[in-house]
Amino acid sequence: MADPVGFVGLGNMGHALASNLVASGFDVVTHDIAGADRNPDGATFAVDPATIAEMAAVVVLSLPDGRVSETVARSMAQAPSRRLTHVVDTSTVGLDAARAISALLSDAGIGHVDAPVSGGPAGARARTLTVMYSGAPAACAAVEPVLRGLSDRRFHVGDEAGMGQAVKLANNFLSATALAATSEAVAFGTSAGVDMATMLDVLNASSGRSAATADKFVDHVLTGTFASGFANTLMAKDVTLYLEATLSEGAPATIGQATADIWQQFADAQPDVDFTRIYEFAKQR
Repeated sequence: MADPVGFVGLGNMGHALASNLVASGFDVVTHDIAGADRNPDGATFAVDPATIAEMAAVVVLSLPDGRVSETVARSMAQAPSRRLTHVVDTSTVGLDAARAISALLSDAGIGHVDAPVSGGPAGARARTLTVMYSGAPAACAAVEPVLRGLSDRRFHVGDEAGMGQAVKLANNFLSATALAATSEAVAFGTSAGVDMATMLDVLNASSGRSAATADKFVDHVLTGTFASGFANTLMAKDVTLYLEATLSEGAPATIGQATADIWQQFADAQPDVDFTRIYEFAKQR
């Protein structure tokens, strides 16, 4: 029998991804700091990441930030009876953290694949989630079956840790900017008396169309559900990581600074709410 696949981090995204691995026929062993309540049906829960490293050759991480990913990676690398050979980190951690984690694991003889994802929990459940991964060719080849188990939509973007993060941060910056701008635009239109549904119909048939107008507003703002499953604090974190990365890489950041400021103000004012509620924040401003 093949080695089980490990999975650490069972939040909204992690639970969906771990469930995909179970549905794909993998023997999955999981851990989450909050306990076993979110353990997917068919998976086995372990007491800590080190135990997973002793059971699984490949471990997938879905964690909130680089600090947590590095802590978990270190604990697995130090496991006394380690079976672990490769780590796939789907977390959004930033370029510097991805490089540091890769170096930490490499020093322990463990391969690392930087594999952040985009598409939200709904995309994960539908297997339309985008996995943008980078790493040494041998490491990427070794974990390819696990990547296939995570999603049907995968893109190899480079051979070094951090390249996956660069694409993910650029994507989230564009998503954050479009959602903030759309919030202001729709608030303007409705203040002039235009019905929101009518305005979205026109925008989605015109050059202003984006994922914000076609998805976020139609599914979550217009309906009043605000249930995308992604928190504003996480988006603020991602845009800040993007801004930091642009500065460290010497890339332009004029719009990046403005977008980061907006999302940080929103997160400070209403922490941990669904990120589509930025429309309400924009209207109040």
